[in-house]
Amino acid sequence: MQYSAGVEYALHCLVYLIDTPSKKSIGIKDLAEFQGLSETFLSKIFGKLSKAGIVSSIPGVKGGYRLAKSPEEVSFWDVIQAVEGPKPIFQCKNIVQNDILHRGKDCISCESSNSTCTINLVMLEAEEQMREFLRHKTLAWLDKELNQVLPKKQRMDTREYFTKNRST
Repeated sequence: MQYSAGVEYALHCLVYLIDTPSKKSIGIKDLAEFQGLSETFLSKIFGKLSKAGIVSSIPGVKGGYRLAKSPEEVSFWDVIQAVEGPKPIFQCKNIVQNDILHRGKDCISCESSNSTCTINLVMLEAEEQMREFLRHKTLAWLDKELNQVLPKKQRMDTREYFTKNRST
């Protein structure tokens, strides 16, 4: 199982937006430059975050992004779902149809949400447990955690960078 790097970049950028005053925003150019990314790549991620209602965009030359919700309301799972989409990690391929007893016959075990395929059921249950864990980790939690594990100077320098470069 692997999520794209877009999820990590999104979470980092969202932490940078936490301290943005409600009438201000941070430009995609500043966010991309700070992380060494292309604006195009980050714009695609922010388009998904915006569509999911996690960020709101401020149009114009001095426009940018800001959080559309409080940090307590945005979970890791919200970000993952926005960036990666709703597709489940495990996708039952219904390989039981390949065995000699089922070849050429319709097998409906994996086609419905009431699947009786034991492997599919176990994988879906594991995914739900992971989603539940990620729903309890919010941007507010991440911000607090980073304050504890990163050097204070690094956190202050980051905040200062975005304060100086704030768009509007």
